[in-house]
Amino acid sequence: MMTTGDVPTMSDSSLAAGSAGPRTVTIDRAQETGGYGLGFNGGELLLAIGGRYSQRYFREGGKRGISVRNVQVTVRADWSGKPVREQNVSVDVAVEADATQDDILDLIQHTNRVAEIPNSLRFGTEVKPAEFKAIPLR
Repeated sequence: MMTTGDVPTMSDSSLAAGSAGPRTVTIDRAQETGGYGLGFNGGELLLAIGGRYSQRYFREGGKRGISVRNVQVTVRADWSGKPVREQNVSVDVAVEADATQDDILDLIQHTNRVAEIPNSLRFGTEVKPAEFKAIPLR
């Protein structure tokens, strides 16, 4: 399955409305760095890691006959290195479900192994430029 997302900026600003299918997310730089501060910045989008975990607990729980009621995921990361990149990414998880503690812990461990976005990071998915366009305004 191919996923495509577009992230066009608004004219003469860093503010963007990223979209994938019918859904959108506002992306911007902080005011201190020249943006309007109206959306998530790129680093804050590490929430995608937490979002993927959260969704998968419900899916994987359903496959196991476990009714997941609530999920709380907290994602943390440091920014360092040359080039700068997310490092020391950690995830805190609390899953409330109609199951035994052992079954819930097994669900958490299983989901950690199968969640796509964390696996993409763990196994070093390559990001490569595919097409370039230079559009001069003068």
